[in-house]
Amino acid sequence: MAIKFRKAGHAPDYIFLALIFVISVFGLVMLTSASSELGKVNFDNTYYYVEHQIIYGFGIGIAGFIAASFLYYRAYQKLALLLLVLNIILLALVFTDFGHTAGGAGRWLNIGPITFQPSEILKLTYIMYLAAWLGNTSKGRGKNFFEGFVPLAIVSAVIAGLLVAQPSTSTVAILLAAGAAVYFVGGARWKYIAIGGLLGAVALAALIFLTPYRLSRIVSFFNPAENSESTTGFHIGEALNSIGSGGVFGLGYGKSPIKAARLPASVNDSIFAIIASEFGFVGAGLLAALFCFLTLRIFWIAKNLRDRFGQYLLIGFGCIMGIQAFVNMAAISSLIPLTGVPLPFISYGGTALAVFLTMAGIITNISKYT
Repeated sequence: MAIKFRKAGHAPDYIFLALIFVISVFGLVMLTSASSELGKVNFDNTYYYVEHQIIYGFGIGIAGFIAASFLYYRAYQKLALLLLVLNIILLALVFTDFGHTAGGAGRWLNIGPITFQPSEILKLTYIMYLAAWLGNTSKGRGKNFFEGFVPLAIVSAVIAGLLVAQPSTSTVAILLAAGAAVYFVGGARWKYIAIGGLLGAVALAALIFLTPYRLSRIVSFFNPAENSESTTGFHIGEALNSIGSGGVFGLGYGKSPIKAARLPASVNDSIFAIIASEFGFVGAGLLAALFCFLTLRIFWIAKNLRDRFGQYLLIGFGCIMGIQAFVNMAAISSLIPLTGVPLPFISYGGTALAVFLTMAGIITNISKYT
């Protein structure tokens, strides 16, 4: 199949581009502050994490953004199944000698000098597959139980099983929530979504009660004082101390007293606590507002697009960005049980940043055809 670089109908959505630019630059600035102590302690290099993020996150991500912003988005409709199958194979390889474990989770894959997370790439390929599957309007798959719900449920169950085994339960929840939104917009009947939600809830409850660390997170959420000495309890306690230390306007950039020495995952999952400490309630609130505005802007682009496949892509990608940002900020603020997902465009992690920038490139390309 020939790669299509079709001439765009008009300029891209500059408001969307501005939001991505502002959030990404702010993320790099905050990573510089949050990682300085940790980099010096672990690698004797204050800027180790920043340098790594620029090379492997922004370097690959910007290349992906540029390519995706020029590649006609309809090309993904034919490639979607192949890309998802390849991604599932990469997920399976995590459990072989190519897999790499860090922090108790085997989510990474080593291929030569490259280490990456196949689970992050699913945020692209899973949504592409759903959009392509449901975008075939001639078959009306969204409303059909055996031709629509059952195949999607099987594919989703296979992916969920591989992710839970890593373990990466939070990624499963985000993917399935975004997938349910795409499925609903694609014309699914409410009862199918209810069936899927019920099955997912039962599976989640079983996972929680069968795995001690997941149960500990739930216990720490409902009884933080009684479970404060556990790993999860300590983590959320230090995160709340960091958030509370910022007050209304924050302590100032680089002045957070709770970083590498006390706050677990200060450069990735917990970086929002550092942001709240240094910029206060006002700064943290503005960041949350930016993510909300970004998500709504993506939905606005979808509303003005006539192509169903493009609409489904936008709904899925918008939900991925919005839900993941909400889950990260809410979990570290103890509004929901603690999870292990990064804050989009901000947390340290090359694969996640590269995926989100590539996703932004696809959205940019779609915005040219509204």
